[in-house]
Amino acid sequence: MKRRIIVGIAIAALVVIAIATSGFGLIARPAGPLTLYGNVDVREVEMAFQASGRVEEIPVEEGERVEKGDLLASIDASQAQDRLRQADAELAQARASLAKLQAGNRPQEIASANARLSAARAALDKAQQDYDRRQPLLETGAISRANWKATETALETAQAQYREAAEAASLTRQGARREDIAAARAQLQAAEAARGSVDTDLSFTRLEAPVDGVIMTRAVEPGSLVAPGATAFTIAIDRPMRVRAYVAQTDLSRISPGMKVTVTADGNPKEYQGTIGFISPRAEFTPKQVETEDLRTDLVYRLRIIVSDPDDGLRQGQPVTVNVLAARAPAED
Repeated sequence: MKRRIIVGIAIAALVVIAIATSGFGLIARPAGPLTLYGNVDVREVEMAFQASGRVEEIPVEEGERVEKGDLLASIDASQAQDRLRQADAELAQARASLAKLQAGNRPQEIASANARLSAARAALDKAQQDYDRRQPLLETGAISRANWKATETALETAQAQYREAAEAASLTRQGARREDIAAARAQLQAAEAARGSVDTDLSFTRLEAPVDGVIMTRAVEPGSLVAPGATAFTIAIDRPMRVRAYVAQTDLSRISPGMKVTVTADGNPKEYQGTIGFISPRAEFTPKQVETEDLRTDLVYRLRIIVSDPDDGLRQGQPVTVNVLAARAPAED
C-alpha cells in the first residue's frame, strides 16, 4: 500500500514538472494574443511662403480639412505679374529674331540683289566695250591720254562694282551665318530661362497644401506682411494613420512585419484594423508616456502600425492599445 502511494506521488510530481516545463521542452507553448501599448503618431508639416509680401487671401480656417493642391493663402502678385509680362515680351522678341535668321531673306530681297547684280553686269559690259573700242585708237593717237585714262578707270570701277554686287547677291541667297543663328538661339534660351525664373517667383505668391490633412494653426491674417520662411500654417497629416507602439525584448520574437493587429482607444467602442509595418532594429528604454506591464527600465523596440480603417475617432497623440491576436508562442525561458 505504501509503495503504491509513493509511486502515485512520483507520477503526480512528474506530471507537474512536465506541465511547468512544457513537456521537458518537447511540447511547444501555445500561441496567444499579445497586448502592446502606444500612441497615434503626431505628424505635422509647417507651411511658409518662399517670398515676401502682403497677404491678400486666406480661404481656410483652423480645423478645416484640406487636400493636396488646395490654396491656403496668397500674397500680392502684382510686381511678379509685371515682370512676367516683360519676360514674355523679351521671349517673343528672341523667338522672332531666331525665326528671322532661320528663314533667311525674303524673295523680294533676293530679287532686288539679283537686279543690282544685273545692273552691275551691264555697266561692266559697257565699260569693257568702251575699253576694247578705244584701245586701238590710242596707238594711232586718235584719242588723248586723258580720255584713255578715264576709260581705264571706268572699267576698273565697273569691275569692282560688279564684284560687290555679286557678293551681296550671294549673301542674300545664302541667308544668315551659322554663328549668328547660334547666337540668336542662345539669346532665346536665356529669355526662356528668365521667363521661367519669373514664373517661379509668381508661383511663390501662392501657398498650397502639399498633402492631405487638417489645418492645426493659422498664424497669418489678410493684410499681414510675411517674410520668407516664417511659418504661416501647420498641417496635421492623418492619412495614412500610424501608431507608434513598443514591444518588450522578451516578446520581440513573437511578432514580425505584416502581422494583423487590432487597435482600440479608451472611450471608443470601435475596434480598428491594422498591420505591423516596421520594427526598429535598435533597442531603447521604455518611454515615459507608454504604459506597459514590465518595469520601465526594461528595453523595448519601437514598431509602427498602419491603421487601415481610421476615422475621426482616432486623434493624433491619443494613447491606444494594440492586440496582436496571432502572435507566436513566447520563447522558452
